Amino acid sequence: MPVPDLPSVREWSAPEREQWQQWWNSPQAARWDESYVPTVAVMLTYYGKILDGTATRDHLTEYRQLATALGLTADGMKRLGWTFEGDE
Repeated sequence: MPVPDLPSVREWSAPEREQWQQWWNSPQAARWDESYVPTVAVMLTYYGKILDGTATRDHLTEYRQLATALGLTADGMKRLGWTFEGDE
């Protein structure tokens, strides 16, 4: 799936746009479809708050939980039963 457009709900910073590209070009994104766009966008919002220093403890918790649910952490990949070529 090509990298989807960022939702036009707000202006996204350059670091957020770059991170969007990185996530959607990750091996994990091969397991995602268009229904993941809103979830990844919410995670990106938390990412932006982390970068600009406005993230609360709840934002950090939600960010970690979403990253795990999307398979973007080692624990998340394990929970989803995902392995990639070269994993041992």
